[in-house]
Amino acid sequence: MACGAVHFPNSLAEMALRALELLCLPEDQSSLLLDIGCGSGLSGEVLEDEGHTWVGLDISPSMLDVALEREVEGDLMLHDIGQGMAFRPGVFDGAISISVLQWLCNADSKVQVPKARLTRFFSTLYSALARGSRAVFQMYPENDNQLDLIMTCATRCGFTGGLVIDYPNSKKAKKFYLCLFAGQAANGPRQELPQGLGVDDPQGAASGVKYSASDRRLQMMQQRSKGGKGKTRTPIKSKDWILRRKELAKLRGEKTASDSKFTGRKRRPQF
Repeated sequence: MACGAVHFPNSLAEMALRALELLCLPEDQSSLLLDIGCGSGLSGEVLEDEGHTWVGLDISPSMLDVALEREVEGDLMLHDIGQGMAFRPGVFDGAISISVLQWLCNADSKVQVPKARLTRFFSTLYSALARGSRAVFQMYPENDNQLDLIMTCATRCGFTGGLVIDYPNSKKAKKFYLCLFAGQAANGPRQELPQGLGVDDPQGAASGVKYSASDRRLQMMQQRSKGGKGKTRTPIKSKDWILRRKELAKLRGEKTASDSKFTGRKRRPQF
């Protein structure tokens, strides 16, 4: 199905159709897709209507029972995606998810660590997707910190891409879609982040695209060379590092050697 425009997608089926459009699958070709958090199968029916085959995952047995009663065509699996997925490498041509991803950021117990669950999910999803394919997540992020956590985990697992915002200036129609790329297909076209719907100025600040993975990778590289929030990390065993350690030792009441102009200086090897 070609990349198109669906105006004001508010229902689950419309959001699923918009997610399918953002996958930018080849036209007139049936694909095997993964529906993450398929629920009662409404989003899966959208995939069926567009001629695709799908496999659905959901953590709720009651929702899957409803899907079975509705006799949906997709294969259904009861599974917690935070525990990772055991599919064959490269088996899916794409994946969609409607209003599910943000729940991985919640911890219902002490053993559930959001960062670890997101990492397991994204690493196994990346493996299950064919190279050059996409995963699109419609989501409701609570804040920028949650988006940053999700994007960091996805990037570290190999994904590129970013956040596409439809109708960014509308409170009612505004929708967030995390569009992730699973590598680059051999001899395939270059992956580009789609444009959000309802954008007046494609070059402006409200272009409907933000939190790109390339920007996140740059931030991660910059943070490796910094300690704390914006502070330059002091090289280990340098004079400043030694003096800092000695000051801390003095505060603890420990004995320390007196400072001199030779503090931290490299010594010649002795024979």
